Amino acid sequence: MFEFELSVTPVAALAANEDHVFRWNGNSSTSTIASNIGPLLGDFGPVRDRNIDFVRIASGVLAADRSAPRSGSLSRWNQREISLTVEVTEVDPWKEVGTDLEALLGFLTGDTWHLGFRRGEATPEQVGRVGIDADRVVLLSGGADSAVGGLLSALELGKSSKKHVLVSHWSSSTLSPIQSRVANTIERLAPGASSDHIKVHHSRSRTALTGKRYGTEHSTRSRSLLFISLGLAVASVNEVPLWIPENGYASINPPLSFSRRGSLSTKTTHPKFFQDLRAILERAGAHFDLMNPFADLTKGEMFSRVVGAVGMQQASEFLGDTTSCSHTGARSYGISPKVACGVCFGCVLRRASFHAANLTDPTTYLIPADQKQVAWLEDKTVIPAMKDFLGEDFGVAQLARLQIPSNILLAQADKLVQRGRAELRGLGL
Repeated sequence: MFEFELSVTPVAALAANEDHVFRWNGNSSTSTIASNIGPLLGDFGPVRDRNIDFVRIASGVLAADRSAPRSGSLSRWNQREISLTVEVTEVDPWKEVGTDLEALLGFLTGDTWHLGFRRGEATPEQVGRVGIDADRVVLLSGGADSAVGGLLSALELGKSSKKHVLVSHWSSSTLSPIQSRVANTIERLAPGASSDHIKVHHSRSRTALTGKRYGTEHSTRSRSLLFISLGLAVASVNEVPLWIPENGYASINPPLSFSRRGSLSTKTTHPKFFQDLRAILERAGAHFDLMNPFADLTKGEMFSRVVGAVGMQQASEFLGDTTSCSHTGARSYGISPKVACGVCFGCVLRRASFHAANLTDPTTYLIPADQKQVAWLEDKTVIPAMKDFLGEDFGVAQLARLQIPSNILLAQADKLVQRGRAELRGLGL
């Protein structure tokens, strides 16, 4: 079993067992969580206490997820057992939902989780006013779906002089400028809207305070949980809805093959995850008003909505300035971070969506320059698995295995999946 702790208490002296502790206390010399926000989230405004706790829990989960190496890969990846203790502002509300939260994390990452909670006193912080008077909060990752959500939200709210807040999270330095450019373009395309853009840099350091390196795991399926928790924290200030924009086809996440059920698949916008997370947060006393406004649309249909809002040329330029590629480590193969692989699931779905919306795709995709890059693409591509998936029947019987909540009609979900499959076939797959 992997055992970890997340502490927000200022360090007086190092303990002997610091190797498994993540410290987040706002002091660069005694923190192993590098962040531009403190553990009381004061910069966001008067955040609800339970949402402060939820950000800490999500931060600990992601740090633990990244520090517990898996063995095997794809269909052979192992199920880990992870124990995590988190310092929160109040213990009892989280003890009451602890079992359900462990099950939710198991659904998200495919592992067995054991959660513990203890009270932790963080250093007091000055309270800001960022979330005050917002009518909506929208997650802006730098991806195409979140960009669509931010733009359409701004255009809608601008008609009534309302305000939204865009929330971004980044750990990679290549992502931050994309998020800024997308936010600036949204402001230009929706000039009547009022908005703030909060950019949160939050990541685990490579080493503990003892100098020992944490473990390294790249299949971090829990990454979006931290993003959601940050958005809900900002939304809790004015108790407004949080938009988590994602096309419904990817949210349902029909697996391309058996291996796609493993650590490479994400479930943070899956209808079951949304439903269970809302219920847990409500019981704990946290702000829980989150929604995916595009749950009934394919990615191509989302792109078409942008065309309808700003025209084809501006839609192409706007969507082209986002990122969809899921692969990292390309620099070691001489590949620029500005070049997308073109063959991962995110890239293939993106290409199909530009085609479905009759848009020019300005994205730069990799053209291999040597045999090393050819081998890298062959190792990363999902296209053979996708061709097999599109060549097989996939209907209500298969959807019934994906834990779709009972309040969602399988027949409607099936229509969505078939439209998504049709867009992928439009690429000639």
